Amino acid sequence: MQYPHIDPVALSFGPVQVHWYGLMYVFAFLTGWILGRWRASRPWSGWTAAQVDDFVTWVMLGVILGARLGYVFFYDLAAYLSDPFEVIRIWNGGMSFHGGLIGVVTASWLWGRRHGKNLAEILDFVAPLVPTGLFFGRIGNFINAELWGKVTDCSLGMVFPGGGPLPRHPSQLYEACLEGLVTFAILWIWSSKPRRRGSGAGLFAGLYSLSRIA
Repeated sequence: MQYPHIDPVALSFGPVQVHWYGLMYVFAFLTGWILGRWRASRPWSGWTAAQVDDFVTWVMLGVILGARLGYVFFYDLAAYLSDPFEVIRIWNGGMSFHGGLIGVVTASWLWGRRHGKNLAEILDFVAPLVPTGLFFGRIGNFINAELWGKVTDCSLGMVFPGGGPLPRHPSQLYEACLEGLVTFAILWIWSSKPRRRGSGAGLFAGLYSLSRIA
């Protein structure tokens, strides 16, 4: 199959361009916020809607800063040293899950200290919400035609721009399905009633790892 060549720019207003990649982050945070408020409404949650609103603001900053800086330091530091302003051009892609995870954990810990909540409790609450963000993030990777997989001769292979003439696995879509939809479904069902502290975060870590390995 040929990559469908999706325009990375979703909307244009004169010189201002809104990229699909940036919109995916908006969709991710909006979905997480809505689901978080719903979870807070459960009698056993121990959270209020106001706490979710405040927490999401902290997480947004943690994700964006952590994911961007993680990509810069883990993957292509030399390129960003040669053009430091590229660090702020997140619409060009380049966000690291590993850095985003560090950012989320750090923001959660800092927020928890201010509100008297244990980090494990916070991560258990957040765990079922994260896969929706991963889903939108991988769709953004696909639109940007980045993070494609190995060369393949199977019928799902795609010829990506910048990936050479041979078809490659659309691994962004595989990960959107496994890390996103499948992991979300399992965690959402698992967390529908009170569980032992730490089990939600642990289940997410296991499912995410298995998804990436697969």
